[in-house]
Amino acid sequence: MDKANTLNYKIKVIDNFLNKNDFYDLCNLNIDRNISDNFKIYHNEVNNYGIIKSVIDKNLLLRLHKNYHHKALEILNELSPEKLDLYEYSDFTIIITNKNSQFPIHDDTPNKLLSGVVYLSPENNSGTFFYTNKKGDNRTSIKWNCNKAVFFSRQEKETWHSYKGDGMNNRIALVYNLMTTNIKKVFEIEKKNYLLGNFRYRINPYFYKYFRFTI
Repeated sequence: MDKANTLNYKIKVIDNFLNKNDFYDLCNLNIDRNISDNFKIYHNEVNNYGIIKSVIDKNLLLRLHKNYHHKALEILNELSPEKLDLYEYSDFTIIITNKNSQFPIHDDTPNKLLSGVVYLSPENNSGTFFYTNKKGDNRTSIKWNCNKAVFFSRQEKETWHSYKGDGMNNRIALVYNLMTTNIKKVFEIEKKNYLLGNFRYRINPYFYKYFRFTI
């Protein structure tokens, strides 16, 4: 497990997060891997009542929710237990990052209770970078290993992080987030100003185009 002891927030790193069958099926999804933009996103949503939105195999999506939902809730309970009751649905998103693209330093949108990523392919690439501020100070690097998962619970203007391609191969990862629509309660728990925080995200279309899906 990689260490993140320079940060003022907790990160959970888990090797071999997915079982072998699920990892294999995700790595071999029938999706278009050609990318002309910076990012290609395959966004899916599911909860305990069924699929909300799916652009991948529906049986696989349901299986992922069944196999990892309890584990994700346990991680949220460890990192931010006061947010546990706010859970409404899960976001499973495949993100292909262009080998030459870089995602800017950000702290995640407030609808994410738990932010997670599982590295899929290729065998070697660039992992995730965490910082103590938006300027990028005290960078902590989580090394890329296939099937490694990285989780944290976002905090307004605290959980700064970014990622990028390695310049050689496109980066393919599964983003796994536990989500809520009760944004006001999130800011209350974080002891941050709801009006200022919510306005901050809504006035930035780039945040809402990409940040709600990424890690």
